[in-house]
Amino acid sequence: MSRFERDLTEGSVGKQLIKFSLPFLLSNFIQALYSVADTLIVSWYCGPGGVSGVANGGQVSMLVTTLAIGLAIGGTILIGQYFGAKQHDDLLKTIGTMFSILMICAVVLSIVTIALAGPILRMVRIPDEAFQEAKNYLVICMAGTVFIFGYNSISGVLRGMGDSKNPLIFVSIAAVTNVVFDLLLVGPLHMGAAGAAIATVGAQALAMVLSIVYLIRNKFIFDFKWKSFRIDKEKAKLLFKIGLPTSLQQIVVMSSFLVMLTLVNGFGVSASAAMGIVGKFNSFAILPAIAMSASVSSMVAQNFGAGRVDRANETLRSGIKIAFPIGLFFFLIAFFAPRAIMRVFTSDVDVIEQGAVYMRTFCFDYLIVPFAFCCNGLLTGAGHTTFTMITNIASSLAFRVPIALVFGMTLGLGMAGVGLAAPVASVGGLAITLFYLRSGSWRKGKILHAERPLQEPAA
Repeated sequence: MSRFERDLTEGSVGKQLIKFSLPFLLSNFIQALYSVADTLIVSWYCGPGGVSGVANGGQVSMLVTTLAIGLAIGGTILIGQYFGAKQHDDLLKTIGTMFSILMICAVVLSIVTIALAGPILRMVRIPDEAFQEAKNYLVICMAGTVFIFGYNSISGVLRGMGDSKNPLIFVSIAAVTNVVFDLLLVGPLHMGAAGAAIATVGAQALAMVLSIVYLIRNKFIFDFKWKSFRIDKEKAKLLFKIGLPTSLQQIVVMSSFLVMLTLVNGFGVSASAAMGIVGKFNSFAILPAIAMSASVSSMVAQNFGAGRVDRANETLRSGIKIAFPIGLFFFLIAFFAPRAIMRVFTSDVDVIEQGAVYMRTFCFDYLIVPFAFCCNGLLTGAGHTTFTMITNIASSLAFRVPIALVFGMTLGLGMAGVGLAAPVASVGGLAITLFYLRSGSWRKGKILHAERPLQEPAA
């Protein structure tokens, strides 16, 4: 077994999960750190207008890049199940197909989004004083989409094969680069949100290039030669079957948050900046749940591929036990010290107050997402991404958006009402997921049925 591979089908479930999830958690933490650096440094030098620009431009760019994240997750699961089943020819075809499709998507989405940047940003009602900053940020980030897609696809392949350590190394280098560029471009060179975007794209490009060079030098299973970038028809079908539902659910979820941001933009630039700052804190607070969900997903995928369905429930329980205490910790900080958190980013009194009100209701989500995300990780690893898509879309459309509109606008609760939408949506989605888990249908694998049946081992 090479340095890029790790068998997650044997040994203690709890220990394997911790060993695999810690590098992944640190990777996400570092990625969130340099995302926060954009907002923090722009806030220091540009004020609420710059923060609102980064928040709005970043939200739109994230909406576009969710396609890459969804397909990368689909690739991770497919690769994990093939790896667990020891089907290395299928593994190689899947890697080449995923890389090829994501690069094509990156080019197309870059061109379309850059061309429509102005109309898209006007549609979300960005305050006038933040419009140009948001447009600069969005256009530059979209120009670098190929690097964002490339890095996510490489990380997805490695994690599917059980390697969460090398992605941590690459993203750590990118984080340091991003912060240095931020301080230079936004500070002394006064480039505002555009400088923050250049720093982000440059960091992602460096991470992608370094990871490719390292993998080639260490004889990775995929050689990155032009002839190897081939789309296998059957693997493409499987990749879209597993990845597209994940992409669609992420797009709907991100769209629901974009609707909430559009609503908050109507409250003024201070409220818009406040929501952007809370969003950056939130990117830290939900990291343990995200990392554990992805780790549960990768571990369940390998075990389903190996026919070890018995380890899936144990993986879910272990994931929740690890993620919930950390979620509780972030809830306590956010609920009892929201103004202290806001002051780290800004000294603007109005922004601080708006953010504190929003954070006090939003933070209840940190108590729920460890359960919701780990359950989704189990279902995703088993290949039931269509169900998780339906659940997350229902959560967004039936709960998050209506609650934000009713409580935020109709009942006049403002930022507190908008913040309440997140935990209510998570509770609704979790209830649907738990009902499905109790039915036992998740035990029927959805990917490798053509190659081998997935059965529980004899007692």
